[in-house]
Amino acid sequence: MPPSPARTTAFDILLRVERESSFASELLHSNTYANLSIPDHALATELVMGVLRWRSLLDDKISSASSQPLKKLDPEVLIALRLALYQFLYLDRIPHRAALHESVELVKRARKTSAAPFVNAVLRKLSKDPLCSSVPSVVSDFSPQATATAYAHPTWLIERWAQAYGPEAAERICRHNQTIPPTALRLRTPNAAEELAAEGISLEPGNLLSSARRVHSGDVTKTHSFGSAQVVIQDEASQLIAALVGPGHEKVLDCCAAPGGKTLAIADQHPDATITAVEIHPHRARQMQKRFPADTKIQTVIADARTLPVAQPFDLVLADVPCSGTGTLARNPEIKWRLKPEDLPELHDRQLAILRSAAAHLAPGGRVIYSTCSLEKEENEDVVEQAMKEEPSLHLLDCRTELDRLRSTGVVTWPNPASLAQGRYLRTIPGIHPCDGFFAAILERT
Repeated sequence: MPPSPARTTAFDILLRVERESSFASELLHSNTYANLSIPDHALATELVMGVLRWRSLLDDKISSASSQPLKKLDPEVLIALRLALYQFLYLDRIPHRAALHESVELVKRARKTSAAPFVNAVLRKLSKDPLCSSVPSVVSDFSPQATATAYAHPTWLIERWAQAYGPEAAERICRHNQTIPPTALRLRTPNAAEELAAEGISLEPGNLLSSARRVHSGDVTKTHSFGSAQVVIQDEASQLIAALVGPGHEKVLDCCAAPGGKTLAIADQHPDATITAVEIHPHRARQMQKRFPADTKIQTVIADARTLPVAQPFDLVLADVPCSGTGTLARNPEIKWRLKPEDLPELHDRQLAILRSAAAHLAPGGRVIYSTCSLEKEENEDVVEQAMKEEPSLHLLDCRTELDRLRSTGVVTWPNPASLAQGRYLRTIPGIHPCDGFFAAILERT
């Protein structure tokens, strides 16, 4: 009997994540798997995200039962082992024998038939080992290594977070990253919530913003409201970045616009504004353009944000730059296994070049919002401070002023807006705030 559709899908996606540096969430929601049944899609998602979140813990246990070093195993073999072991450890409703049998069949399906006896032997050993059913607990005295083992994170990341935010916050970030984050929505029309309810979607209020909702139950992506863009899926911290834009802007530039959530939010806030949305990758630009309703004044431009092919000055520029993404590890767990410390200086240089370009297209008195979904100082404060050092006409505004304004106008519902700031910067921390980790700075040209 061939492997189930859910496990086949999970295996194929994990292999692409490994080989092509693809993002699991994008693959899971791609057209390739649109015809999966709802239960199969749910199980495939659980398996993919679970294996990626707990990869180092799974590998440690597999290594203890394997006669071969893991680095010598073919990716197909290691992924099949991880899939079965994840089910052993975390999915009580699935019998070990079923998980074991299907992983063996997945290896055969991948034309690694000679490895099937090895996979069978390792999984049988793990299924009989009492230690297989246990996962490490965090010791009361914080240490990066113990936290890394218990929460399946690279030690170097935990060391950085403990230094930047404190040991307790570092542990809470890791704990949050190992959970399934809620689906947050932004309502674009007054009747969107009622229409979703009529389509069987149960919602809860957002934690940060009045326009936000959290999905309690139901698949939003199957609804007419989602298909017609009356609601968009967007984390509340991402929505908050767009809300920082403030009123009164006529010419807006979004330097790194895809996938377009912030661009559309700005267009909704400023229906009369002309917005130029720049994206370097043609396929992402096309996908983004399809998301924009016909009644918005958004022009899509394919270009590198570092060398923008636009001449006119803008009164607002959003530079939501490509970054490490360490504030989104609950949604994109593969990032923590790809990122290396030496990547951060390269990211810093690219981000600084984009901010320089953004500032060069800013009219006097205009504002640039620089943002990332990173927790790392090199990508955040260091970029902003260097840009201001190079360009004396830029000065930093206090995000707390904008947060207070948003609170007074009912846009922000979080009871303590000051807790969303770190000095003059916006800073949300996953596990401490109920959202992804985002950073933002508001700069004004004099």
